[in-house]
Amino acid sequence: MDDRVIFEARALVLADLEARGVATAATVSALDEACSQRRWWVEQWPEGAAYVAGLIAQDVQDSLVDSHGRIGDAGLWPRCRACGKGPVHSLHIEPDLGGPDPTWVCEESGTVVADLGRLSRTT
Repeated sequence: MDDRVIFEARALVLADLEARGVATAATVSALDEACSQRRWWVEQWPEGAAYVAGLIAQDVQDSLVDSHGRIGDAGLWPRCRACGKGPVHSLHIEPDLGGPDPTWVCEESGTVVADLGRLSRTT
């Protein structure tokens, strides 16, 4: 298998972790575990390569909720910063199956915030 699709997906998710200041050893380990699992998945279904980046982002997000709960920056990664008021909430990847062309969307308003790999400290 050509690992470029996994490396590219890892780079996109890592960029978003770094943009939000949560690229710690634990979160990068969660990312590496997700990449390992999805490498097997894309070996079994090569046509799914267009979906793997969004799926890895979702896997990392789920892992962080499992390990941190829905509190703090890591547990709510990535936290929505587009909404000025209301309860603290996170972004999620759309489309639900991770791709193609995955974007971070506010779970409250449905607003598209950024493409995967393009989060910033303020968005």
